[in-house]
Amino acid sequence: MKKTKQTKIKVAILGATGAVGQRFITLLANHPWFEVAELVASERSAGKSYGQVVHWLDAQPIPEKIGALTVKLPSDKLTSRWLFSGLDAAVAGDIEADYAKKGHIVISNSKNHRMERDVPLVVPEANADHLEAAVQQLSVKHGAIITNPNCVVAILAAALAPLHQAFKLTKVMVTSLQAISGAGYPGVAAWDLASNVLPFIKDEEPKVEGELAKILGTYKAGQGFSNADFKVSASCYRVPVLQGHSLSVSIATQKKASQEDILAAWRKAKVCPKLPSSPKELIHYYTEACRPQPLLDVMLGDGMTVSAGRLRKCSVLDWKFSLLGHNTIRGAAGGAVLNAEYLLWRLQNMATKPCIL
Repeated sequence: MKKTKQTKIKVAILGATGAVGQRFITLLANHPWFEVAELVASERSAGKSYGQVVHWLDAQPIPEKIGALTVKLPSDKLTSRWLFSGLDAAVAGDIEADYAKKGHIVISNSKNHRMERDVPLVVPEANADHLEAAVQQLSVKHGAIITNPNCVVAILAAALAPLHQAFKLTKVMVTSLQAISGAGYPGVAAWDLASNVLPFIKDEEPKVEGELAKILGTYKAGQGFSNADFKVSASCYRVPVLQGHSLSVSIATQKKASQEDILAAWRKAKVCPKLPSSPKELIHYYTEACRPQPLLDVMLGDGMTVSAGRLRKCSVLDWKFSLLGHNTIRGAAGGAVLNAEYLLWRLQNMATKPCIL
Protein backbone atom coordinates (compact mmCIF):
# COMPACT_ATOMS: atom_id res chain seq x y z
CA MET A 1 0.00 0.00 0.00
CA LYS A 2 1.30 3.47 -0.93
CA LYS A 3 1.99 5.98 1.78
CA THR A 4 -0.12 8.67 0.10
CA LYS A 5 -3.19 9.76 2.03
CA GLN A 6 -6.15 7.47 1.38
CA THR A 7 -9.74 7.32 2.46
CA LYS A 8 -10.06 5.01 5.43
CA ILE A 9 -12.13 1.86 5.09
CA LYS A 10 -15.13 1.88 7.41
CA VAL A 11 -15.30 -1.27 9.53
CA ALA A 12 -17.63 -2.84 12.08
CA ILE A 13 -16.75 -4.68 15.28
CA LEU A 14 -18.80 -7.74 16.22
CA GLY A 15 -18.96 -8.51 19.93
CA ALA A 16 -17.90 -4.93 20.62
CA THR A 17 -18.64 -4.94 24.37
CA GLY A 18 -16.48 -8.00 25.15
CA ALA A 19 -12.82 -7.98 26.12
CA VAL A 20 -11.53 -8.74 22.60
CA GLY A 21 -14.04 -6.31 21.07
CA GLN A 22 -12.73 -3.58 23.34
CA ARG A 23 -9.16 -4.41 22.35
CA PHE A 24 -10.19 -4.06 18.70
CA ILE A 25 -11.48 -0.58 19.51
CA THR A 26 -8.25 0.54 21.18
CA LEU A 27 -6.17 -0.79 18.26
CA LEU A 28 -8.40 0.65 15.53
CA ALA A 29 -9.31 4.01 17.10
CA ASN A 30 -6.41 5.78 15.35
CA HIS A 31 -5.61 3.25 12.65
CA PRO A 32 -4.31 4.76 9.38
CA TRP A 33 -6.27 2.38 7.13
CA PHE A 34 -9.47 1.52 9.03
CA GLU A 35 -12.18 3.56 10.76
CA VAL A 36 -14.62 2.07 13.27
CA ALA A 37 -18.08 3.00 11.97
CA GLU A 38 -20.40 0.32 13.41
CA LEU A 39 -20.57 -1.69 16.62
CA VAL A 40 -22.51 -4.93 17.11
CA ALA A 41 -23.38 -6.60 20.40
CA SER A 42 -26.16 -8.54 22.10
CA GLU A 43 -29.80 -7.58 22.42
CA ARG A 44 -29.31 -6.11 25.92
CA SER A 45 -26.91 -3.51 24.46
CA ALA A 46 -28.53 -2.83 21.09
CA GLY A 47 -30.18 0.53 20.52
CA LYS A 48 -28.09 2.30 23.16
CA SER A 49 -24.87 4.27 22.86
CA TYR A 50 -21.72 2.21 23.25
CA GLY A 51 -20.42 4.35 26.10
CA GLN A 52 -23.66 3.78 27.96
CA VAL A 53 -23.59 -0.02 27.88
CA VAL A 54 -19.94 -1.14 27.84
CA HIS A 55 -18.04 -2.12 30.99
CA TRP A 56 -14.80 -0.56 29.75
CA LEU A 57 -11.65 -2.43 30.80
CA ASP A 58 -8.82 -0.37 29.34
CA ALA A 59 -6.89 2.27 31.30
CA GLN A 60 -7.41 4.75 28.45
CA PRO A 61 -10.91 6.26 28.11
CA ILE A 62 -13.29 5.17 25.37
CA PRO A 63 -12.62 7.20 22.22
CA GLU A 64 -15.37 9.84 22.27
CA LYS A 65 -16.56 9.28 18.71
CA ILE A 66 -16.81 5.51 19.23
CA GLY A 67 -18.52 5.88 22.61
CA ALA A 68 -21.30 7.83 20.91
CA LEU A 69 -22.05 5.11 18.33
CA THR A 70 -25.37 3.29 18.68
CA VAL A 71 -24.91 -0.45 19.17
CA LYS A 72 -26.55 -2.70 16.57
CA LEU A 73 -27.84 -6.27 16.67
CA PRO A 74 -26.11 -9.16 14.88
CA SER A 75 -29.19 -9.45 12.68
CA ASP A 76 -28.94 -5.82 11.51
CA LYS A 77 -27.75 -4.91 8.04
CA LEU A 78 -24.27 -3.40 8.12
CA THR A 79 -22.89 -0.90 5.64
CA SER A 80 -19.26 -1.78 6.46
CA ARG A 81 -17.89 -4.58 4.35
CA TRP A 82 -14.93 -5.36 6.64
CA LEU A 83 -15.91 -6.83 10.02
CA PHE A 84 -13.67 -7.58 12.99
CA SER A 85 -15.18 -10.32 15.14
CA GLY A 86 -14.57 -10.71 18.86
CA LEU A 87 -17.76 -12.72 19.27
CA ASP A 88 -18.00 -15.45 21.88
CA ALA A 89 -17.63 -18.91 20.35
CA ALA A 90 -21.12 -19.84 21.56
CA VAL A 91 -22.66 -17.52 18.94
CA ALA A 92 -19.84 -16.69 16.51
CA GLY A 93 -20.21 -19.60 14.09
CA ASP A 94 -23.57 -18.82 12.53
CA ILE A 95 -23.26 -15.04 12.78
CA GLU A 96 -19.87 -14.90 11.05
CA ALA A 97 -20.95 -17.37 8.36
CA ASP A 98 -24.11 -15.37 7.69
CA TYR A 99 -22.20 -12.11 7.24
CA ALA A 100 -19.69 -13.81 4.93
CA LYS A 101 -22.55 -15.14 2.80
CA LYS A 102 -23.83 -11.57 2.50
CA GLY A 103 -20.49 -10.49 1.02
CA HIS A 104 -18.68 -9.22 4.12
CA ILE A 105 -15.02 -9.90 4.87
CA VAL A 106 -14.98 -11.29 8.41
CA ILE A 107 -11.69 -11.06 10.29
CA SER A 108 -12.39 -13.45 13.14
CA ASN A 109 -10.73 -14.08 16.48
CA SER A 110 -13.24 -16.83 17.33
CA LYS A 111 -12.42 -20.53 17.17
CA ASN A 112 -15.46 -21.67 15.18
CA HIS A 113 -14.15 -21.59 11.60
CA ARG A 114 -10.40 -22.01 12.17
CA MET A 115 -10.14 -25.61 11.02
CA GLU A 116 -12.54 -25.44 8.05
CA ARG A 117 -11.10 -26.59 4.72
CA ASP A 118 -11.39 -23.25 2.89
CA VAL A 119 -10.73 -20.87 5.81
CA PRO A 120 -7.18 -19.62 6.36
CA LEU A 121 -5.77 -19.71 9.90
CA VAL A 122 -3.06 -17.10 9.80
CA VAL A 123 -0.08 -15.63 11.61
CA PRO A 124 1.23 -13.45 8.74
CA GLU A 125 4.91 -13.78 9.63
CA ALA A 126 4.53 -17.57 9.62
CA ASN A 127 2.11 -18.38 6.79
CA ALA A 128 0.95 -15.26 4.93
CA ASP A 129 0.61 -17.36 1.77
CA HIS A 130 -2.40 -19.11 3.38
CA LEU A 131 -4.36 -15.88 2.88
CA GLU A 132 -4.64 -16.93 -0.75
CA ALA A 133 -7.49 -19.10 0.52
CA ALA A 134 -9.34 -15.87 1.41
CA VAL A 135 -8.72 -14.54 -2.09
CA GLN A 136 -10.27 -17.76 -3.39
CA GLN A 137 -13.26 -17.30 -1.09
CA LEU A 138 -13.78 -13.77 -2.40
CA SER A 139 -13.59 -14.89 -6.04
CA VAL A 140 -16.22 -17.59 -5.50
CA LYS A 141 -18.47 -16.31 -2.69
CA HIS A 142 -17.78 -12.53 -2.70
CA GLY A 143 -17.42 -12.75 1.07
CA ALA A 144 -14.75 -14.39 3.21
CA ILE A 145 -13.77 -15.53 6.69
CA ILE A 146 -10.17 -15.17 7.86
CA THR A 147 -9.14 -16.42 11.29
CA ASN A 148 -6.25 -15.90 13.67
CA PRO A 149 -5.34 -18.75 16.02
CA ASN A 150 -5.68 -19.51 19.69
CA CYS A 151 -3.62 -17.07 21.78
CA VAL A 152 -0.98 -19.66 22.70
CA VAL A 153 -0.62 -20.76 19.08
CA ALA A 154 -0.20 -17.18 17.86
CA ILE A 155 2.86 -16.80 20.11
CA LEU A 156 4.18 -20.31 19.47
CA ALA A 157 3.78 -20.25 15.68
CA ALA A 158 5.60 -16.94 15.37
CA ALA A 159 8.64 -18.39 17.17
CA LEU A 160 8.55 -21.87 15.59
CA ALA A 161 7.94 -20.88 11.96
CA PRO A 162 11.54 -19.76 11.27
CA LEU A 163 12.86 -22.88 13.04
CA HIS A 164 10.59 -25.19 11.07
CA GLN A 165 11.61 -23.52 7.83
CA ALA A 166 15.31 -23.80 8.60
CA PHE A 167 15.58 -27.13 10.43
CA LYS A 168 12.21 -28.96 10.02
CA LEU A 169 10.56 -29.67 13.35
CA THR A 170 9.81 -33.29 14.24
CA LYS A 171 8.52 -32.92 17.81
CA VAL A 172 7.19 -30.02 19.89
CA MET A 173 6.32 -30.07 23.58
CA VAL A 174 4.81 -26.93 25.10
CA THR A 175 3.52 -26.00 28.55
CA SER A 176 1.59 -22.73 28.70
CA LEU A 177 1.12 -20.51 31.76
CA GLN A 178 -1.86 -18.45 30.63
CA ALA A 179 -2.98 -15.07 31.93
CA ILE A 180 -6.40 -14.38 33.44
CA SER A 181 -7.33 -12.07 30.56
CA GLY A 182 -7.25 -15.05 28.23
CA ALA A 183 -10.51 -16.20 29.80
CA GLY A 184 -12.31 -12.96 28.90
CA TYR A 185 -14.21 -10.81 31.38
CA PRO A 186 -15.13 -11.54 34.17
CA GLY A 187 -12.98 -14.61 33.54
CA VAL A 188 -11.97 -16.99 36.31
CA ALA A 189 -13.39 -16.50 39.81
CA ALA A 190 -10.89 -14.97 42.24
CA TRP A 191 -11.69 -17.74 44.70
CA ASP A 192 -10.38 -20.31 42.20
CA LEU A 193 -7.25 -18.51 41.05
CA ALA A 194 -5.97 -16.35 43.92
CA SER A 195 -2.70 -17.91 45.19
CA ASN A 196 -3.40 -20.83 42.91
CA VAL A 197 -2.73 -22.43 39.50
CA LEU A 198 -5.46 -24.18 37.51
CA PRO A 199 -4.10 -27.21 35.61
CA PHE A 200 -6.93 -27.40 33.07
CA ILE A 201 -8.37 -25.01 30.47
CA LYS A 202 -11.32 -26.47 28.56
CA ASP A 203 -10.54 -27.39 24.92
CA GLU A 204 -7.21 -25.55 25.03
CA GLU A 205 -4.73 -28.37 24.51
CA PRO A 206 -6.41 -29.86 21.40
CA LYS A 207 -6.60 -26.35 19.89
CA VAL A 208 -2.89 -25.79 20.43
CA GLU A 209 -1.96 -29.14 18.90
CA GLY A 210 -4.31 -28.94 15.91
CA GLU A 211 -3.97 -25.27 15.00
CA LEU A 212 -0.17 -25.22 15.07
CA ALA A 213 -0.05 -28.07 12.57
CA LYS A 214 -2.37 -26.21 10.17
CA ILE A 215 -0.46 -22.92 10.39
CA LEU A 216 2.96 -24.50 9.79
CA GLY A 217 1.58 -26.72 7.05
CA THR A 218 1.04 -25.79 3.40
CA TYR A 219 -1.70 -24.35 1.20
CA LYS A 220 -2.15 -24.89 -2.52
CA ALA A 221 -5.02 -23.40 -4.51
CA GLY A 222 -7.36 -26.15 -5.63
CA GLN A 223 -5.87 -28.62 -3.15
CA GLY A 224 -6.43 -26.86 0.16
CA PHE A 225 -4.43 -27.17 3.37
CA SER A 226 -2.00 -29.92 4.37
CA ASN A 227 -0.91 -30.08 8.01
CA ALA A 228 2.72 -30.10 9.06
CA ASP A 229 3.75 -33.63 9.98
CA PHE A 230 5.56 -33.02 13.28
CA LYS A 231 4.10 -34.18 16.61
CA VAL A 232 2.82 -31.69 19.20
CA SER A 233 2.12 -32.26 22.89
CA ALA A 234 0.55 -29.37 24.85
CA SER A 235 -0.23 -28.80 28.53
CA CYS A 236 -2.13 -25.63 29.46
CA TYR A 237 -2.40 -23.92 32.87
CA ARG A 238 -4.21 -20.77 34.06
CA VAL A 239 -2.06 -18.60 36.35
CA PRO A 240 -2.74 -15.37 38.32
CA VAL A 241 -1.14 -12.98 35.79
CA LEU A 242 -3.23 -10.22 34.16
CA GLN A 243 -1.66 -10.01 30.68
CA GLY A 244 0.83 -12.24 28.90
CA HIS A 245 1.09 -15.96 28.23
CA SER A 246 4.42 -17.61 29.13
CA LEU A 247 5.40 -20.81 27.31
CA SER A 248 7.99 -23.45 28.12
CA VAL A 249 8.92 -25.13 24.83
CA SER A 250 11.02 -28.15 23.87
CA ILE A 251 11.71 -29.10 20.25
CA ALA A 252 13.38 -31.77 18.15
CA THR A 253 14.46 -31.04 14.57
CA GLN A 254 15.32 -33.15 11.56
CA LYS A 255 18.32 -31.01 10.65
CA LYS A 256 20.54 -30.56 13.68
CA ALA A 257 21.05 -26.96 14.78
CA SER A 258 23.42 -25.22 17.13
CA GLN A 259 22.38 -22.56 19.60
CA GLU A 260 23.73 -19.88 17.29
CA ASP A 261 21.81 -21.40 14.35
CA ILE A 262 18.54 -21.03 16.26
CA LEU A 263 19.33 -17.50 17.40
CA ALA A 264 20.26 -16.56 13.84
CA ALA A 265 16.95 -17.97 12.55
CA TRP A 266 15.05 -15.84 15.07
CA ARG A 267 17.06 -12.74 14.14
CA LYS A 268 16.19 -13.29 10.48
CA ALA A 269 12.49 -13.96 11.17
CA LYS A 270 10.30 -12.17 8.66
CA VAL A 271 8.22 -9.14 9.57
CA CYS A 272 5.69 -7.28 7.41
CA PRO A 273 7.22 -3.78 7.21
CA LYS A 274 4.50 -2.32 4.98
CA LEU A 275 1.80 -2.98 7.59
CA PRO A 276 0.94 -0.51 10.38
CA SER A 277 0.59 -3.16 13.12
CA SER A 278 3.74 -5.07 12.27
CA PRO A 279 6.49 -4.90 14.90
CA LYS A 280 10.01 -3.97 13.84
CA GLU A 281 11.24 -7.15 15.52
CA LEU A 282 9.20 -10.36 15.56
CA ILE A 283 11.31 -12.32 18.07
CA HIS A 284 13.37 -10.57 20.73
CA TYR A 285 15.85 -12.80 22.57
CA TYR A 286 16.84 -11.95 26.14
CA THR A 287 20.24 -13.14 27.35
CA GLU A 288 19.33 -12.53 31.02
CA ALA A 289 18.49 -15.75 32.87
CA CYS A 290 15.27 -14.38 34.39
CA ARG A 291 13.71 -13.00 31.23
CA PRO A 292 11.24 -12.75 29.61
CA GLN A 293 8.71 -11.82 32.31
CA PRO A 294 5.09 -10.68 31.79
CA LEU A 295 5.46 -7.73 34.16
CA LEU A 296 8.50 -6.37 32.31
CA ASP A 297 8.26 -7.55 28.72
CA VAL A 298 4.67 -8.13 27.61
CA MET A 299 4.28 -4.77 25.81
CA LEU A 300 7.45 -5.10 23.73
CA GLY A 301 6.72 -3.98 20.18
CA ASP A 302 3.37 -2.54 21.33
CA GLY A 303 2.38 -6.06 22.34
CA MET A 304 3.15 -7.59 18.92
CA THR A 305 6.72 -8.80 19.52
CA VAL A 306 7.25 -12.31 20.92
CA SER A 307 9.94 -12.48 23.61
CA ALA A 308 12.24 -15.48 23.94
CA GLY A 309 14.87 -16.55 26.44
CA ARG A 310 16.72 -19.40 28.18
CA LEU A 311 17.63 -21.28 25.00
CA ARG A 312 19.50 -24.37 26.16
CA LYS A 313 20.05 -28.03 25.39
CA CYS A 314 17.22 -30.45 26.19
CA SER A 315 18.15 -33.88 27.56
CA VAL A 316 14.99 -35.46 26.05
CA LEU A 317 14.54 -33.58 22.76
CA ASP A 318 17.09 -31.21 21.19
CA TRP A 319 16.51 -27.69 22.54
CA LYS A 320 14.27 -25.93 25.06
CA PHE A 321 13.44 -22.27 25.65
CA SER A 322 10.94 -19.81 27.11
CA LEU A 323 8.49 -17.61 25.16
CA LEU A 324 6.22 -14.74 26.16
CA GLY A 325 3.54 -12.96 24.18
CA HIS A 326 0.68 -10.56 24.80
CA ASN A 327 -2.40 -12.75 24.68
CA THR A 328 -5.01 -10.10 23.79
CA ILE A 329 -2.80 -8.19 21.31
CA ARG A 330 -0.47 -10.59 19.46
CA GLY A 331 -2.66 -13.51 20.55
CA ALA A 332 -6.04 -11.98 19.71
CA ALA A 333 -7.13 -8.56 18.40
CA GLY A 334 -3.69 -7.39 17.29
CA GLY A 335 -3.13 -10.56 15.31
CA ALA A 336 -6.52 -10.17 13.65
CA VAL A 337 -5.81 -6.54 12.72
CA LEU A 338 -2.48 -7.61 11.21
CA ASN A 339 -4.32 -10.26 9.16
CA ALA A 340 -6.71 -7.61 7.85
CA GLU A 341 -3.84 -5.30 6.95
CA TYR A 342 -2.02 -8.04 5.08
CA LEU A 343 -5.15 -9.12 3.20
CA LEU A 344 -5.96 -5.53 2.23
CA TRP A 345 -2.38 -4.95 1.07
CA ARG A 346 -2.51 -8.23 -0.91
CA LEU A 347 -5.81 -7.37 -2.59
CA GLN A 348 -4.73 -3.86 -3.51
CA ASN A 349 -1.56 -5.21 -5.12
CA MET A 350 -3.30 -7.83 -7.26
CA ALA A 351 -3.17 -7.33 -11.03
CA THR A 352 -6.97 -7.74 -11.16
CA LYS A 353 -8.41 -6.19 -8.04
CA PRO A 354 -11.63 -7.61 -6.60
CA CYS A 355 -14.17 -5.18 -5.18
CA ILE A 356 -13.07 -4.91 -1.54
CA LEU A 357 -14.42 -1.63 -0.20
